[in-house]
Amino acid sequence: MDQFKNVHGLLRHRRGDLTDDERRLLNRLFVHSPQIKDAHDTCEARTMIDERPLSTGQGKRQIRRWMRQVSNRGIRCFDRFLGTLRTHFAEITNYFVNRQTSGFVEGLNNKLKVLKRRCYGITNLAHLYQRVCLDLNGYARFGVEPI
Repeated sequence: MDQFKNVHGLLRHRRGDLTDDERRLLNRLFVHSPQIKDAHDTCEARTMIDERPLSTGQGKRQIRRWMRQVSNRGIRCFDRFLGTLRTHFAEITNYFVNRQTSGFVEGLNNKLKVLKRRCYGITNLAHLYQRVCLDLNGYARFGVEPI
């Protein structure tokens, strides 16, 4: 089973982006675990919905169809994801309006949360603001690599 060591990284990539050796390794894994193949194929199908030039209505229909297929196939590893899709369906499908996500804002929020944890105890807001500015763009400005 050492042959499958670190194969989880390959599962995060689309098959089209893998080398021939990586595809062969994945195919061997899929022989041992058809459930993983089914889950991987399902992920790729969901990704393809986002990559097609669909209108908002078409995108919603495609996602609903995908959700039904996942539920009917009984792939349990998608239960939380399906719950999130149901809860935030309108917000998620707004992506099809102008093909933009909130990824940048989510990433910025994460950076700020990490910074707040690292700067616990700083009571001077000016120093905290300086730290935020340094972390967000200071390294490029001053030519210093982050640690």
